[in-house]
Amino acid sequence: AVVSTQSTGVDMLAEQVDIVARCQGGNNAGHTVVVGDTHYDFHLLPSGIVYQDVSCVIGNGVVVHVPSLFEEVDKNIAKGCADITDRLIISDRAHVVGDVHQTVDGLYEAEKQAKQGNSLGTTKKGIGPTYSTKMQRTGIRMSDLLGDRARLKEKVMGIVQSCALRFPNHSFDAEEEYRRLEALIPRISPMIKDTVLYMHESIRSNKKILVEGANAAMLDIDFGTYPYVTSSNCTVGGVCTGLGIPPTKITDVIGVVKAYTTRVGAGTFPTELTDEIGNAMADIGHEYGVTTGRRRRCGWLDLMVLKYSHMVNGFTRLAVTKLDILDTFKELKVCVGYKLDGKDLLSFPADHALLEKIEPVYTTIKGWDCSTVDCRTFETLPEQAKSYLNLIQEFLDVKIGWVGVGQSRASIIVI
Repeated sequence: AVVSTQSTGVDMLAEQVDIVARCQGGNNAGHTVVVGDTHYDFHLLPSGIVYQDVSCVIGNGVVVHVPSLFEEVDKNIAKGCADITDRLIISDRAHVVGDVHQTVDGLYEAEKQAKQGNSLGTTKKGIGPTYSTKMQRTGIRMSDLLGDRARLKEKVMGIVQSCALRFPNHSFDAEEEYRRLEALIPRISPMIKDTVLYMHESIRSNKKILVEGANAAMLDIDFGTYPYVTSSNCTVGGVCTGLGIPPTKITDVIGVVKAYTTRVGAGTFPTELTDEIGNAMADIGHEYGVTTGRRRRCGWLDLMVLKYSHMVNGFTRLAVTKLDILDTFKELKVCVGYKLDGKDLLSFPADHALLEKIEPVYTTIKGWDCSTVDCRTFETLPEQAKSYLNLIQEFLDVKIGWVGVGQSRASIIVI
């Protein structure tokens, strides 16, 4: 099993594997894969689904909003992605995101905004509330859709009633919630399987498996910029708990990182650029979230974040994407350290209040000021671009295996 994060890394490798799997998150993530002139947008589906010889797994750690799943399936079928439902396997242990969870997500955000003047900036897709019911042991799993309907209805009613108690001023319709879910059971039932057994048998048969991370490492519920994080473990540990894969079976951990830093939503961002440089990065890089359409915040590459991510994930190789977005900048800065109250920090602080006081330490290098989009080997990259990449490798002591200089698959340089 090979672990990667984000769809660019997956798309580079998916053609070489038998199975691509998701292990955490829900449709709160968004990835775009470009095949020829066609742009495929993925939120719940593993992005390896574009390859017709690849099977795709949605693991037990994922939370699934069934209407959104089928909307995504139908959209991508219309774009020419064939046989999706025949190649998609959903864990019988995965939890179901109800419409009520999405409603409550928005209500929580509105409440926080009214009380504190700011919100977490969630996608309002119901992800956090679904993981909450999972941890409270009152959630609905895919296996429940295959079982007794009276028991399923009772579970739906229980969740809706709990939400109604929390938000008494909002009108909830438990009967309608159940009817909407029940109507989709015939279509989703054939895809629901024991994915722990499926993955185990696939590993024993020497199948090549690629696991796709849905969110960035700094959004991890334990290791990220808490509380401005997602509700699942999107670092490498989530692969084991979200798919039932033993850690000894993971052979490669590939970290996918942009050549600069971005963040969507609220939360501390030490290297953020709120000037014309940051705006230029966002415009040139088309930095808008696939799920929400929100403009991403942009900043200089933060090697302290990468170093911390490497501590947690143990990267064996890196894939650096969107190097071409920096082609026109005369000068580039890279964060190589943090200071707090004049003292050097060795790692990434847990306390968000401390994060807001961090002073980034930068090294400045000359930009290459020419196009890299036609480069197809490391050797043909401009010297300053190679120096930029070597700085990343040397700081982390991890080799770069791939460099992206454009959107298409042909724009990936293999080193």
